[in-house]
Amino acid sequence: MSTLSLPIESDIQPALTFVARQPILDETGRVFGYELLYRDRETDTACVMESDAASARVLTDTILSIGFDTLTDGRKGFMNVSRNLLINEAASLAPKHSSVLELLETVTADPEVIDACRTLKSGGHTLALDDFVPMSGADLLLPYVKVVKVDVLTTSPETRAAIARRLLPRGIKMLAEKVETVEMFDATRADGYSLFQGYFFCKPKTLTGAALPSSRMMHLQILAAINQPDLTVMAAEEIVKHEASLTYRLLRCVNSAASGLHQEIHSIRQAILLLGVDRIRKWASVWAMAGLNGRGCSEVVTIAVLRARCCELVGNAIGEGAGGELFLLGLCSLLDTMLGRPLSTVVEGLPLSADTRGALLGDDNLSRRVLDAVIMHERGAWDRAQEAADRAGISPGDLAVAHAEAIRWGRQLSQSGLATAAA
Repeated sequence: MSTLSLPIESDIQPALTFVARQPILDETGRVFGYELLYRDRETDTACVMESDAASARVLTDTILSIGFDTLTDGRKGFMNVSRNLLINEAASLAPKHSSVLELLETVTADPEVIDACRTLKSGGHTLALDDFVPMSGADLLLPYVKVVKVDVLTTSPETRAAIARRLLPRGIKMLAEKVETVEMFDATRADGYSLFQGYFFCKPKTLTGAALPSSRMMHLQILAAINQPDLTVMAAEEIVKHEASLTYRLLRCVNSAASGLHQEIHSIRQAILLLGVDRIRKWASVWAMAGLNGRGCSEVVTIAVLRARCCELVGNAIGEGAGGELFLLGLCSLLDTMLGRPLSTVVEGLPLSADTRGALLGDDNLSRRVLDAVIMHERGAWDRAQEAADRAGISPGDLAVAHAEAIRWGRQLSQSGLATAAA
């Protein structure tokens, strides 16, 4: 789950709003949308507000304060709605073409709720049922929903398959949630489920016996070379100009709105000087990472990039002066997933510092504590994030600001088409 903790302006005093997002993937591994979840205060380890208040705050904070499109990157945004939000028409505030309103399992299908669902559907809104249980009151709401979510951890394989057989002919999309393994992904997909939610796509599936394709070896070498601490303009130029895809992306980067540069470029060296070596290092690392990703799920790259940027900003905030190295740490933390090989094998081919290498392999050093805090925060595991942050000397506010900046930076990458392009 990628968590965005974004600063919200208030008429009374500055505040932080914590909104977590968990990817929802389709059967091809592409991101279909994000479920948006909410935490009220820095000291909370879960959403402790009443469901009405929490749902209302998600609506107002995401739509009015943060920006719905920023949170969802232009995809569908799934938001929980309570009974009161349904019957008082507050749910209709959600953007009808880009949101999916999830009816909580605690919502009773009484006449008022049914009327509200009928009105929302006729008005163009998309509804979903969360944690569906067959032969329950939720059956009365099926005529108004387009998506039904089934918790695979609490539903037997036989029941899960029976639900899909019953609802698919009605034109309802089936969403399997809490999918933690590739095997469960394959099983639910075979049952007819077409949407999937869980961490399965971030779990490595180790391959043995086969060498890496030459193109991916090349990108691994680029990642290693571009992150040498003493990288010069001349060395960066040599790396870029010998890889056509990097040259192309460098020129696109200079000309993109995100760069803020608008002038004619006559050489690769000029482009590097305009952008700066540190910026080139980050962009080239992202491009190389996209080329390394062998899982076919671009969200793995997205998470790695946001994690890297967040680690860097947190490192700068706590004054360790190692932001650049922490960027590389976050970026490399999913290489086992991308390459289908243990991290212990992958890091052998990278000229990493002992601190970064140790952090990747699980040593309990400061870099690892920063990484753990960022990972737990992005997943919305608030209690574990707080524990890791305390051990690293990070305040929840620093994590909030770092994630806010990371998601904005990631949004720029997405808009430029550079983060997920196959190199």
